[in-house]
Amino acid sequence: MTTPVRAKRWTAHELLDLVLDPGTHASWDEPIDLSGVDAGYRAVLEAAAAKAGTDESVLTGRGEVRGRPVAFVVNEFGFLAGSIGRVAADRIIAAVRRATEEGLPLLASTASGGTRMQEGTPAFVRMAEISRALMAHRAAGLPYLVHLRHPTTGGVYASWGSLGHVTVAEPGALVGFLGPKVFEALNGRPFRPGVQVSEHLAASGVIDGVVASEDLPAMVDLALGVLVDRPGPGGLRQRPKRLLGDHPAWDSIERTRAAGRLGLRDLLAHGATGTVRLRGTDEGERDSTVTVALTRIDDQPCVVVGQDRSRQTPGHLMGPGALREARRGMRLAEELGLPLVTVIDTPGAELSPEAEERAIAGEIARCIATLTTMRVPTLSVVLGQGCGGGALALLPAQMVIATEHAWLAPLPPEGASVIVHGDVTHAPEMATQQRVRAVDLLADGIVHHIVPEVDGESPHDLAVAVAAEVGARLRELGGRVPVAHAS
Repeated sequence: MTTPVRAKRWTAHELLDLVLDPGTHASWDEPIDLSGVDAGYRAVLEAAAAKAGTDESVLTGRGEVRGRPVAFVVNEFGFLAGSIGRVAADRIIAAVRRATEEGLPLLASTASGGTRMQEGTPAFVRMAEISRALMAHRAAGLPYLVHLRHPTTGGVYASWGSLGHVTVAEPGALVGFLGPKVFEALNGRPFRPGVQVSEHLAASGVIDGVVASEDLPAMVDLALGVLVDRPGPGGLRQRPKRLLGDHPAWDSIERTRAAGRLGLRDLLAHGATGTVRLRGTDEGERDSTVTVALTRIDDQPCVVVGQDRSRQTPGHLMGPGALREARRGMRLAEELGLPLVTVIDTPGAELSPEAEERAIAGEIARCIATLTTMRVPTLSVVLGQGCGGGALALLPAQMVIATEHAWLAPLPPEGASVIVHGDVTHAPEMATQQRVRAVDLLADGIVHHIVPEVDGESPHDLAVAVAAEVGARLRELGGRVPVAHAS
């Protein structure tokens, strides 16, 4: 494995100058009192301060990013390897609590070897109090964004470094629980190369992405544009209602299976702005068949959980991990008071021994249970194929819209044909009998609104029409829920 290419090591002051708008930095840090510290350790701290140019391993305060107020906690690795002692921990706790009281989003940037060994257990257990303060911040519906710098290890990574709504890391950064040098010393063999590198963690669904520090202001701007900014009036025009055609069910099924059919990527590319895609469950699992994103559809901030048909192939169908990613998106929407938009477009969930062992049925059930008990506005879009339990997992929203040729069925029509007739040749007949068409779903009260389609139109045009309908219906549902919705 190639040696990771690491970015410049930014000091805390340099990073704050880079990310915060000029002239907006206001420190929240109280002077450090070393009067009660023994002479030996005091000398160590004074030498560390002289070397790092900071009075401790963390700096806290408030500022603005592209005009939006934020609170920040930033590690300084030059101060005793960014280690967290009791004073540093108390500084973080105070900053988090103040951010919560003032209703501010919180940005954290870590670069640390973990707990300060000179202070031992009393410092170590303060990581739990930092986590407690952060969970109170999140419970208040306030965003927490985390930026992991090289290196981030130990108790910092295992507490405030891993509790973000969105978590990114520098290119090539070492990010891990146990430092590789410590592992080798304890076990007599080296750590497997590449495991603790940021790019690998992103690919594994542990963090959301790799973002250079230079690109951090733009990423924060996009995220806060969804997490903080109010809904706008929208500028997309809904497609006029018309008498829908009496298309055969099989015709609609073939249209949604055709190459070039509108998909989730088209909807995000042409009907959404300011999209920040999140990767994986943040618990070490990732499945590309489902996308979770923070975005604005027709200027309505929301969390999108969508099935990406382009990533679903006969050898790679939507598995349990994809549904766990979907539930992560649902939890984010609920916690942050954002509307949830689910997008259904799937030929069906994975059917395999491995999927059974990883709880595919249970994950479908848990998605349904979560979606049906959410307090934020929920809207489901049946975009194309809606097959089986995998589709049902994202369906039961407060409002459901569908494109004119979308469909929903308990099995692929071919499978239903095999069960009833013993062959696949009766699939078109079964599709008709099972009332899978959007117009049937509307008549049966399963779908509330249909977006008309135009023969020969581009995915771009249909994506804009769907986005206009989503925006209008989100405004009808009420949009963002106030921060105090969880109280």
